[in-house]
Amino acid sequence: MSACKFLCRYSLSFLEFSTTRIETCTPSLHFPSHRPLARSPGFKLKSYRHSSRSYGAVSVESTDDSCVCPEEDENKQPTVRDLIWRNSNDDVSSFMKMERRIEPQSNRRFPYLDKFKTGNTFLSSHEVLDAVEPSLMELRKERFRNVVNNRTYSVCLVVEGLSDGGNVSAVFRSADALGFQSVHVVSLDCSKRYREHRHVSMGAEKWLDIELWDSTEKCFEVLKSRGYRIATTHVGMETVSIYDMDWSCPTAIVVGNEGRGISEEALKLSDMHCSIPMKGMVDSFNVSVASGILMHHAVCDRTTRLGGHGDLTSEEKQILLAEFSLRHSRSSISIAHEYAKRKIAALPKL
Repeated sequence: MSACKFLCRYSLSFLEFSTTRIETCTPSLHFPSHRPLARSPGFKLKSYRHSSRSYGAVSVESTDDSCVCPEEDENKQPTVRDLIWRNSNDDVSSFMKMERRIEPQSNRRFPYLDKFKTGNTFLSSHEVLDAVEPSLMELRKERFRNVVNNRTYSVCLVVEGLSDGGNVSAVFRSADALGFQSVHVVSLDCSKRYREHRHVSMGAEKWLDIELWDSTEKCFEVLKSRGYRIATTHVGMETVSIYDMDWSCPTAIVVGNEGRGISEEALKLSDMHCSIPMKGMVDSFNVSVASGILMHHAVCDRTTRLGGHGDLTSEEKQILLAEFSLRHSRSSISIAHEYAKRKIAALPKL
C-alpha cells in the first residue's frame, strides 16, 4: 500500500525532459529514482486544453525560439463544416465517391449513379466491388451488407441551426445507428467550434450522406423537389403526435436550435408540425435525445407498416455497397484506380 502511495505522489515529479535532441523537437522522458523534477530550460509543463479528454493530461511546450512545435491556431473558428469535411473544398462530394445525380429524377431520393470516375474512365459498382472486396476482411464485408440492407433515403433528418457541436455529433451517430443515410445540416451559426466533439459521433459522419445548406428556404425547396413532406418538430397546441404519423410516407423531419427551437421561417415553410408527447413537468427533450426518439419511432412504424425499415432496390444496394467499400480507406481508392488502369490496358488497341 505504501508503494502505491509513493508512486501516486511522485510519478509526475520524476519526469525529466532531456534536451539533447532539442533541434528535432522530440523530447525524451525517463524516470530517475527519488529525484525531483529537473527544470529544463527548453520545455515547460502546461495543462491540456481540450475538453474532450475526461482525465488529466500533460503536454510539452517549447520555450526555445529555435524549436517551434505546431500549435492549433486559436484565432481560427472551425464550423460544422470542419466537423464533416476536413480536406475538401467540395462539401457534398468529399466523402461521397460514386458519381451523383444532379438531382434525383422522378422523385427518386437515391442520389448515386452506377459509376465511379477514375482518371478518364468509369467503373461500375460491380467493377468497384470486384476490385476492392478482396482486400476487405469477411467480417467487414458482412457488416457492410447488413448496414446496406437496413438503409433508407425515404426518411431523412434535417438539423437547423444547432450551436452545440456535441449535439450535432450525437445526431449523426443516432442517424447512422438507426439506418438513416441522408442528413441535412442548415448551419445558421458559423462562429461555433466543433472539433473537440468529433469523438461523440464515433466517426458516423464517414458513413452518412450529409449535405450542408446556408438557408432553410433552399434546403426545403430541394427536399420538396425530391418528394419529401417537411415535418418540423414544435412545442405547441396545433401539432400532430409523432405516434399518429404515417412514417411510410417520404418525410424530412426537422429539429431546431437548442435554445430557440425551430425558426419561424422553417415553421412557415413546412408541411406539418409534429411533437413528442411529454408525460412529465418539462415540456421538451434535449435536441439530440429528441432526434433519437423520432428516428427510432420512425423505424418501428415503418417496420410495422412495411415489414422493414430498409427499402433500397437491389441495384441501389449494390451501388451503396460499392460506395461504402470506397469510403472504407484510402487504399480502397488506390486499388480501384489500379483496377481501372488494368482495365484500360486490357482494351484492344485501335
